[in-house]
Amino acid sequence: MRARRVATLFAAPVLALLALTAVSAGQPVRSAQVVPAAASIPQFDHVVIVMFENKNYTDIKGSSKASYLNSLASQGTLLGKSYGVTHPSQPNYVGLFSGTTAGVHKDDCLSGQIDRDNIGNQLVKAGKTFKGYSEGLPKAGSTTCKSGRYARKHAPWAFFKSTSGAATNVPYSAFPSDYSTLPTVSFVIPDMCNDMHDCSVSTGDSWLKKNLDGYAQWAKTHNSLLIATFDEDNFTSVNQIYTAMVGAHVKAGYKSETQANHYTVLRTLEDMYGLPPLAGAANKQPITDIWTA
Repeated sequence: MRARRVATLFAAPVLALLALTAVSAGQPVRSAQVVPAAASIPQFDHVVIVMFENKNYTDIKGSSKASYLNSLASQGTLLGKSYGVTHPSQPNYVGLFSGTTAGVHKDDCLSGQIDRDNIGNQLVKAGKTFKGYSEGLPKAGSTTCKSGRYARKHAPWAFFKSTSGAATNVPYSAFPSDYSTLPTVSFVIPDMCNDMHDCSVSTGDSWLKKNLDGYAQWAKTHNSLLIATFDEDNFTSVNQIYTAMVGAHVKAGYKSETQANHYTVLRTLEDMYGLPPLAGAANKQPITDIWTA
């Protein structure tokens, strides 16, 4: 097991002028001061991020209907101050993936592709690997808006120009049983029932245990990480969400009080792999208090 440390990218804050191409729905996004990269984040061989839907923090924390999600917090770390960036669902997924909602304000199926940088494209350009695994996706590379219980609005890589192809946009059935063959970073999106959107908390909690507990246990001894989180809460103004992290180098039974949202998680991943922070992630402090020495 190893924990390679990421070298500091910036010696001091510099002004970031990120001239980003806007999609037709919005305007270019410019960040404020760039926060220096953290040097104390382990670089994992594999990170898997699984996202659920529209549940308040209090619907999950301590709930008997979410016993497995709560067990992940006991095995690892709970982010006690984790928040979505907006409502409704789709812009939260876009934000986590690219550091900006990119002018996306609704859940409507986008008619075109977003042509801007994102964590998937960053990883590939840096010689790493990325895939998005979506339950119910009809076939690799499909850009269909909806198919059965699959909804593209929950799979942002499917409508970014650089990550929508068959190499990166794949069905969940392609998720490997040999976890060592996983990409550097993977997103896993359950279907509209198993992500708790159309079905119960207990349904999604059981799905997570059945499908990803094997990876969670393996990750602890194989320099890997599981992040289980939500897109947003159930449309309150607080927008607090449940986020748990478990794996190697993660404090067990720890509750972090670090203020975090989707941009914070993105910034942590970017610092982890020495990637330049994108848009709204540039002025966020990465998560540093949850790692063991």
